[in-house]
Amino acid sequence: MHAAWWLGRLFLRLSRSAGSARLTQGPGHRGLSSHRRDPELSSFVARTNTCGELRSSHLGQEVTLCGWIQYRRQNMFLVLRDFHGLVQVVIPQDESAEAVKKILCDAPVESVVQVCGTVISRPPGQENPKMPTGEIEIKVKKAEILNSCKRLPFEIKDFVKKTEAIRLQYRYLDLRSFQMQHNLRVRSQMVMKMREYLCNLHGFVDIETPTLFKRTPGGAKEFVVPSREPGKFYSLPQSPQQFKQLLMVGGLDRYFQVARCYRDEGSRPDRQPEFTQIDIEMSFVDQIGIQSLIEGLLQYSWPTDKDPVVVPFPSMTFAEAIASYGTDKPDTRFGMKIVDISDVFRNTKIEFLQEALSKPQGSVKAINIPKGIKYLKRKDIESIRKFATDHFNQEVLPVFLKANRNWNSPVAKIIVEEQSQGLSRLMETQEEDVVLLTAGEHNTACSLLGKLRLECADLLEARGVVIRDPALFSFLWVVDFPLFLPKEEEPGKLEAAHHPFTAPHPRDLHLLYTEPEKVRSQHYDLVLNGSEIGGGSIRIHNAELQRYILATLLKEDVKLLSHLLQALDYGAPPHGGIALGLDRLICLVTGASSIRDVIAFPKSFRGHDLMSNAPDSVPPEELKPYYIQVSWPTDSEAAKISLNHPHNPEK
Repeated sequence: MHAAWWLGRLFLRLSRSAGSARLTQGPGHRGLSSHRRDPELSSFVARTNTCGELRSSHLGQEVTLCGWIQYRRQNMFLVLRDFHGLVQVVIPQDESAEAVKKILCDAPVESVVQVCGTVISRPPGQENPKMPTGEIEIKVKKAEILNSCKRLPFEIKDFVKKTEAIRLQYRYLDLRSFQMQHNLRVRSQMVMKMREYLCNLHGFVDIETPTLFKRTPGGAKEFVVPSREPGKFYSLPQSPQQFKQLLMVGGLDRYFQVARCYRDEGSRPDRQPEFTQIDIEMSFVDQIGIQSLIEGLLQYSWPTDKDPVVVPFPSMTFAEAIASYGTDKPDTRFGMKIVDISDVFRNTKIEFLQEALSKPQGSVKAINIPKGIKYLKRKDIESIRKFATDHFNQEVLPVFLKANRNWNSPVAKIIVEEQSQGLSRLMETQEEDVVLLTAGEHNTACSLLGKLRLECADLLEARGVVIRDPALFSFLWVVDFPLFLPKEEEPGKLEAAHHPFTAPHPRDLHLLYTEPEKVRSQHYDLVLNGSEIGGGSIRIHNAELQRYILATLLKEDVKLLSHLLQALDYGAPPHGGIALGLDRLICLVTGASSIRDVIAFPKSFRGHDLMSNAPDSVPPEELKPYYIQVSWPTDSEAAKISLNHPHNPEK
């Protein structure tokens, strides 16, 4: 063994002496200086510059670059790429440089190479204004293949179409694309600015909280982690909610964290099982204080290449959002608002409108699709009506305003002149518009038209009509949410609309003991372009009130939260906070189609890591210390499990 060790050392020294002896530092090099590095640990001469930084000011300099071969042209030029950019390299054609030419021309695309050469100007007329380095090129003198690339499963080019599955399977290759590197750089820069704003300008403390915790009652489904104690399990927290409240009890006053959170729910374009929040909590603050802080945070960290963020953000109540947009996360970049036209049709002869208006909560609602006659096809209208029937059990009546300003629909003859004029006035119609009417209970009708509003916007944009400006970022606070919602699976019972630690609205506190379903909360959501990017609330800091809500109203086992209730009894300050969904925010900022395009190593739609094949099976002997035994289901049981699994896209 001793002899083998000496042979290994001798081989290491010989291999290193064959290469470069020490790490050098030239202009623009961002590594450590050579006197701080052990020469024996350097196997090649490091780069003097990055590929993206060279300009005309570097003309005549001798440089060493390292990177990947992006592509090669006519065996005369190649483009070298690293994380910082691209640069063109001129391959020598004379016989004296035959060895260099062979190295660079034989190396497969995406091989890692090192080139040494001189920065020269491109010939007149051959400059490339689309490249930051487009005025110069490198006249190469020496080259070395640092690692050759075998045949790729796909081309590393942004314009080459690739399925998401293959991108995730070979994520380490997909990360080389310009768009992925741009997205991750934007993410990094924004987080850095957020840290600076919170810590340096507002006195926040960055505190890490545990990811092995205990089950939290209510809310999203949590991942369970086995322990070595029989029947005892950890849970991965949905958020650091309890911990940040306990930090306030501990007198930390201002906390934040770039927090990893987990929910055992199906993936969507804007959701996956593990995600990241900018988590914030403050003591001695009200709702306006939290909102002002977040507006300043986003304004400070916003990318400089985007239009500046204008504060303060507009605000809208939950009731207003539902009534006008049919959702609590409205996209306010375009109109097509929901309008209540119940009064217009009080005396209508249209049966389904009559039936709806005869009920206590019945109403008639409508949205106006501008120039819908011109852009919506018959199959689109049929699809809209089928969607309403299948998903809402509602009827949708399309009414078309023709060029002669006469209405046309299956029931046009029943719409009297007075109703026609009232409809035109309330809907502010123009020629060739299409009005979609529905009738039913207020929330149901609004929810349906909210979905159709977005669907019609998609259809119009697919036909070339600009509905939503992609360069516009429309922020909105939605406030005054209900504190409780009826539990869908258990009629007559309540569940927390946000989470059970949200404080009631002060003006509605008296209703908590008589009509809790009418109580508003001090919960606020931040919406951007129709996506919820943040949610928070002022918290309950009184143990007695917290215990009443948990035990009496929500019927939860208070023993699970005994530590929090006890902490609130020991001088808990008034406090509140918010969590920003970092993945969704960066997705919107970069214009990515999915949050998986702004996460380095995301999960698939079904919550799998296609690169490493996680989750994976574990041998039975490794499960024994956790007192777990896997019982395989029958075929019928397996089919039922698959159908009801939260990651099932059909669920």
